[in-house]
Amino acid sequence: MTDPVLERRRRIARLVSIGQRLGYGLFGLAIVLFVVGFVAGFTGTLTGIIVAALLVGSIVLAPAIVFGYAVKAAEREDRLARGSSDPPG
Repeated sequence: MTDPVLERRRRIARLVSIGQRLGYGLFGLAIVLFVVGFVAGFTGTLTGIIVAALLVGSIVLAPAIVFGYAVKAAEREDRLARGSSDPPG
């Protein structure tokens, strides 16, 4: 029998991972497109894509980071409650 709290935490951790990859990926895309625009010249479309990538990346990444810290804190709290210590670092 699986613990529903642990299952929910695992599901949130998976979504956090996806959100972080997507958010950082969009930031990376914005950086690459900015360099392309800097070298080749900025167009209205390119600028719009860069801004959109930054906005969507921020909207996705901010909650992913917060929930990621929450999942790690909950796991740390569970380890302490069981009597084991945190790994160094």
